[in-house]
Amino acid sequence: MSTIAPAPARTAASVTVGTGPLSIDDVVAVARHDARVELDPASLDAVAASRAIIDDLAADPQPHYGISTGFGALATTFIPEDRRAQLQASLVRSHAAGSGPEVEREVVRALMLLRLSTLMTGRTGVRRETAETYAAILNAGITPVVREYGSLGCSGDLAPLAHCALVAMGEGEVRVRGTDSDGAHTPPTDAASALAAAGIAPLHLGEKEGLALINGTDGMLGMLALAIHDLRMLLATADVAAAMSVEGLMGTDAVFAADLHALRPQRGQAVSAANIRSVLAGSPIVASHKGPECTRVQDAYSLRCAPQVHGAARDTLAHAASVAEAELASAVDNPVLTPDGRVESNGNFHGAPVAYVLDFLAIAVADVASMSERRTDRFLDKARNHGLPPFLAHEVGVDSGLMIAQYTAAGIVSELKRLAAPASVDSIPSSAMQEDHVSMGWAAARKLRRAIDGLTRVVAIEVMTAARGLALRAPLEPGRATGAVVELVASTGAVPGEDRFLSPEIERVVEAVRSGAVLDRAGAVAALA
Repeated sequence: MSTIAPAPARTAASVTVGTGPLSIDDVVAVARHDARVELDPASLDAVAASRAIIDDLAADPQPHYGISTGFGALATTFIPEDRRAQLQASLVRSHAAGSGPEVEREVVRALMLLRLSTLMTGRTGVRRETAETYAAILNAGITPVVREYGSLGCSGDLAPLAHCALVAMGEGEVRVRGTDSDGAHTPPTDAASALAAAGIAPLHLGEKEGLALINGTDGMLGMLALAIHDLRMLLATADVAAAMSVEGLMGTDAVFAADLHALRPQRGQAVSAANIRSVLAGSPIVASHKGPECTRVQDAYSLRCAPQVHGAARDTLAHAASVAEAELASAVDNPVLTPDGRVESNGNFHGAPVAYVLDFLAIAVADVASMSERRTDRFLDKARNHGLPPFLAHEVGVDSGLMIAQYTAAGIVSELKRLAAPASVDSIPSSAMQEDHVSMGWAAARKLRRAIDGLTRVVAIEVMTAARGLALRAPLEPGRATGAVVELVASTGAVPGEDRFLSPEIERVVEAVRSGAVLDRAGAVAALA
């Protein structure tokens, strides 16, 4: 038996951050694959120029919000010049109030990269050394300890961003990348020691910089970018799994014909149907029951309607990507420096645009997983699996086969339905009713991450079940693409046979799905989108 190694990272060695937007791939490259961050020199000059505007306003005896005043409900309180550094540091310290388990390293890195991207637009008024410090922390593999709870998604992801700003000040806790590349098993250490070891000087925040470092949708946006990247792979893998199930359950491929799907020109549906056609092309099993002796009129919805459901999820994902791309091109801060030199308060930190699509994706994820579980269940029912043994068991009555694997999938799907309940419809007022409507976008992002993990597992269980079903169709041969996936699954040890400890086999197939190995194996034979 062999385990499945993650697919090689197809990512840039470095990502340049400047006034222009980052891409979703840029976020994944830095957050997940430790691509080096480079700062565009011309954009750094623009950062310095915008800082000069803040310095002029700081010297003005008239109060300016966030520069010479307090914050939130204290926005009308004037702060003397000799107390403003303390004001900014106090803002960060008090807002670093998260609680709960640590947030994943890739999420924190995405959050810091996206805040850096906004700083580099020149619309926030920070000093160039502040942007340079964020880049240095990312490149040194230093990850602030950010806690699960603390963000209401307005004014942005305040607490998570404050934990990162605190580290840039040389305070708080961090994990440093060590021999374990993801840093998950390195013990936490104090930020001051980690910065010193990396040769990074702690920041002493100037006027407005505390605000600029914590007013943004960067946490929820970072999780959205990672989710979009993962779901693009998972939805294509779900097409492969569906094709394996159609084949293994002796279904027809006629319903996936291009002209039928052209009658309903939904874009995602056409892509999914094309994927399933491609995977099933040339299948001896499909060909074996295409003659007049086959009396079945229609396959069940979970087989026949897979392109419609998977396609709707694809279209939802495309909408989410358009929202993410707009947000990646945004300069989210309050107040913000306009291109003509004004400093204006605004509400761009409200996370509603991101929160809505995070919730929308959780709905699509739950439905795709629900259909996948139904196909798994059909394989195990002798009344519906067209000649396969009950539960795909080796010795019926003695062995339980994959009975409880379906239970596992069903339990996950039930959880996904609960996770599909939207977070963005909730709002709890804060800041003495100044912030009286919040987005809950961070919460929407956190539950979507859990949902994507669940979808990965449900699709993996379908792939494992379909692979066993196809193996049990011998001497009939599966198609080339599905056969390649059957071989991959067999290499994990998940093959027909008498009952054994099943959990490790499931986990190995889960990793084969998560790493992209299943999709890569099918895609090496079939054209997939």
